Amino acid sequence: MQELKDRIIKDGQVIGTEIIKVDSFLNHQIDVALVFKIGKELANRFANQGITKILTIEASGIPIACAVAWHMNNLPVIFAKKAAPSTMIDGFYNTEITSFTKRTVSSVMVSKKYLSKEDHVLIVDDFLAHGEAALGLAYLAEQAEAVVSGIGIAIEKEFQGGSEKLRQKCYRVESLAVIKSIQNGHITFK
Repeated sequence: MQELKDRIIKDGQVIGTEIIKVDSFLNHQIDVALVFKIGKELANRFANQGITKILTIEASGIPIACAVAWHMNNLPVIFAKKAAPSTMIDGFYNTEITSFTKRTVSSVMVSKKYLSKEDHVLIVDDFLAHGEAALGLAYLAEQAEAVVSGIGIAIEKEFQGGSEKLRQKCYRVESLAVIKSIQNGHITFK
């Protein structure tokens, strides 16, 4: 998606050789118009897949997931929570996910009442690096015996291997801006 690539170049901040900071428009301050265009593009790529729910992780994936859901006839959006609220009393699926950027391990969960074996899930997130978040979300869906119909990503850092891991497990991955490398402060797209 050229508009997203252009925005990354214009407003993204390169940190070292592995991190691109896009918090001015995607995951801290949000350019809603751009997020809706991202949502439309991902929705188009996964149209006619029988998707019944969108699954993401809090917090950065939520705006994109909502935009995708809106463009897919207002599908429900489920986000894996990083802390169990006192209201989650009916049981939940859970797993641990390592965050590349935050360098933390989080236990994430989804209430059992929101995912079932009848569901066809589209996993959506803002970034794909090592694939840990997407793999963890897929594992949550699999615990519910739901079908993972695909994984939609706004920005992929291909050089970190996450998409390869996911494809080896036979998941369909669609990324809108694929970064091939980051060197000397310069981003190279695939």
